[in-house]
Amino acid sequence: LGGCFFFCSSVSHRFIAKPCALGLKVQANGPQKAQPNAILEKVFTAITKHPDEKRLEGLSKQLDWDVRSIQRWFRQRRNQEKPSTLTKFCESMWRFTFYLYIFTYGVRFLKKTPWLWNTRQCWNGYPYQPLMPDLHYYYIVELSFYWSLMFSQFIDIKRKDFGIMFTHHIVAVILLTFSYVTNLTRVGTLTLCLHDVADIVLEAAKMANYCKCQKLSDLLFFTFAIVFIVSRLGIYPLWILNTTLFELYEALGNFPALWVFNVLLVILQILHWFWSYLIIKAAYKAISKGKVAKDDRSDIESSSDEEETVPRSKTLHSPITTNGTSGANGTNGYLTGGTCSEEH
Repeated sequence: LGGCFFFCSSVSHRFIAKPCALGLKVQANGPQKAQPNAILEKVFTAITKHPDEKRLEGLSKQLDWDVRSIQRWFRQRRNQEKPSTLTKFCESMWRFTFYLYIFTYGVRFLKKTPWLWNTRQCWNGYPYQPLMPDLHYYYIVELSFYWSLMFSQFIDIKRKDFGIMFTHHIVAVILLTFSYVTNLTRVGTLTLCLHDVADIVLEAAKMANYCKCQKLSDLLFFTFAIVFIVSRLGIYPLWILNTTLFELYEALGNFPALWVFNVLLVILQILHWFWSYLIIKAAYKAISKGKVAKDDRSDIESSSDEEETVPRSKTLHSPITTNGTSGANGTNGYLTGGTCSEEH
């Protein structure tokens, strides 16, 4: 099923998300390309994407560019590998569609179960609890999606919290697999449904941001912040951790799977604390500056010298670089229009 998600994602991007994005006038262009330069390109691809001060000085003498212009070139070249706004919109639309579907499915399934209203029912008759077809489908779809996220993260949009997200996906896959094998699926369904609700709002906020609907994006971001903090820092420990740490022990006593399961759930809670810190930090910046600030995971590097468009040669009379490339250079941003604030 993991492969099916890759296929569905590709089909969704091309035939659904992309036409919607173009209809909403989402920019199809990516960051400004760095001007062609054989010497700098060789250093970038073969040696380092982040040259140190000593190497910058050497390149400055070799090319007759000042250090600041070379730094700008490397920054633009790194940004050149980032995806376009259109690509990011398509990714968010696919995830929004999935989270909305699976959350709706989860709510419809759980409202008919006794353990939604009484978590002690999660342990009634354990481990001899029948695996209902709806529960099996719910688990398999969620597990397949997280498997696809774990592998697609290497080819999708790279963000600064790659390590944290990869850790989250590994914990999620292990937790789903372990709970399925040990038949701890009832509480697992509660955990899945609780986690999906905030992701719906987050992906909607991203899409609004890419469409440059700033007020709607800000509203959705604050809604996401509230939903995330309430669900992950409030309901999750008081509802999920309470039943796995205390009610499960009272009902069944001590057994090895209990400790493994709870360790994984606590790791998940630690990740919730970390992300809540980032969300609160972004919300504080939004209140202080009057709009949602860039996320710490921003995809595009920025600089205070963005307004300069031409590499400044050390010799003012020479507009041509020593390797014959043109002196025209773009700003560090998008090709047209003002820069759009990065995803929340």
